[in-house]
Amino acid sequence: MSGSTPVVEQVRSADGTPIAFERSGAGPAVILVGGAFSDRNATRDLGAALAPDFTVFGYDRRGRGHSGDTMPYEIGREIDDLAALIAAAGGSAAVYGISSGAVLAALATAEGLPVTGLVLFEPPFQVGSHVGVRKNITPQLIELIAADDRDGAVETFLGASVGLPAEQITAMRSQPMWGGLTAVAHTLVYDAIITAGGRLPEGQLAAITTPTLAVDSTGSPQWLRDASLAAAEAVPGGRSVSLDGGYHDVPPTTLAPALREFLLG
Repeated sequence: MSGSTPVVEQVRSADGTPIAFERSGAGPAVILVGGAFSDRNATRDLGAALAPDFTVFGYDRRGRGHSGDTMPYEIGREIDDLAALIAAAGGSAAVYGISSGAVLAALATAEGLPVTGLVLFEPPFQVGSHVGVRKNITPQLIELIAADDRDGAVETFLGASVGLPAEQITAMRSQPMWGGLTAVAHTLVYDAIITAGGRLPEGQLAAITTPTLAVDSTGSPQWLRDASLAAAEAVPGGRSVSLDGGYHDVPPTTLAPALREFLLG
């Protein structure tokens, strides 16, 4: 479909879970995979910037937005979700992922999904001197969600994974945005499982044969920038680029041209 107005659709994953997505633009297909706390709204501005040259698919990962969820959680189910979206895109697509979504995109590509181009934005691996700086909070998150302590799960993730100071997290709790964070708190377990405590999956990255670009922001902490470079180096023929931006973020007006150049040549 041509045009830049998103059209909301739904696809069924292999386990029957409905996955909601938006389709906009015209051209080769590219699927945008969000990170923690994100639904398809988080990638909409980037999608709009890409829509003149691509058919863009932004989706709600399982457990978020208008997508369903099926227990027990397994990374393979999320890979199946991406496979279903690729099928809806016509059988092949480029994939862009941010943060935990970048890790998911890489693992799915390593599994052999028909990905034509892979872009990883700051996958949260811990490499070099950063190994062990951030602990694996997966067991703690599982316990908090089992106890229905969504506030505690969000606080733990923001403090231990994102690195926000306690006073900033306390201030956030009084803001309207907090309700949106706690609404998807259960999916933080999924992100923690995917990122495996920050372990660099060298074997899986080495199995990727798809052209791959790792992107980092000049405004991000060094551990994230180093993670992007390590991911690029682990993928045969992988490339890396640093773009002007803020903390774990690059404006669509800067990011879209870089993606366009890489994916279209």
